[in-house]
Amino acid sequence: MSQIVLITGASRGIGAATALQAARAGYAVAVNYTANSLAADEVVRQIRQGGGTAITVQADVADESQVLAMFDKVDAKLGRLTALVNNAGVVDRTERVDGMSVARLKRMFDINVIGTMVCAREAVKRMSTRYGGTGGAIVNVSSAAARLGGPGQYVDYAAAKGAVDTFTLGLAKEVAAEGIRVNAVRPGIIETDIHASGGLPDRARTMAPQVPMQRAGSADEVAQSIVWLLGSGSSYTTGALLDIAGGR
Repeated sequence: MSQIVLITGASRGIGAATALQAARAGYAVAVNYTANSLAADEVVRQIRQGGGTAITVQADVADESQVLAMFDKVDAKLGRLTALVNNAGVVDRTERVDGMSVARLKRMFDINVIGTMVCAREAVKRMSTRYGGTGGAIVNVSSAAARLGGPGQYVDYAAAKGAVDTFTLGLAKEVAAEGIRVNAVRPGIIETDIHASGGLPDRARTMAPQVPMQRAGSADEVAQSIVWLLGSGSSYTTGALLDIAGGR
């Protein structure tokens, strides 16, 4: 049976690395992006150059209608989904809670939490034996911030990722008997451009001394764990929150 994975936010960073590694593991890959079509096209080009199958699917995961259209396109172009990686996420400029606007908080939770839940909902409808599926795997990309709190920088982001952790645990138990495994990875300080989008392009380098391993991690290191959680090597693993944080 063909393995088909949808990876949200897959045009850059951890998502792009996961797309490339999943393709090498034999998955047909749907590369989701919000706005940067050129970056998504490049990921697909690399997958196809290596002999894999991939398509791009544009959608803002905070918009339900776009999410529904994205899943319909995956159905039509690749077939019935067997794996989902909820990777799309945002940070914002560093700010204390007493300076955060409601608009910022809504954006943070619409993308990082509600988007994750809606994508998972649609994946369950395709994977679950309850709906005629053959099972599958969901991996949510959380963050070590969920247990560290992000004080003085990203308390809202940390809180959103804490919600992702709780959602992972609950959904895993809810669909375990329907052939679906649900797990999460919690990356620590990783060298990706998400730090620049939050106004701190050198954050990974400056925070590396706080990590017991004395370095930031790479997107590829996180991707390896995600692909393992998707595959048969983790067949008895569900409801796990896997820290990939260098001991931090």
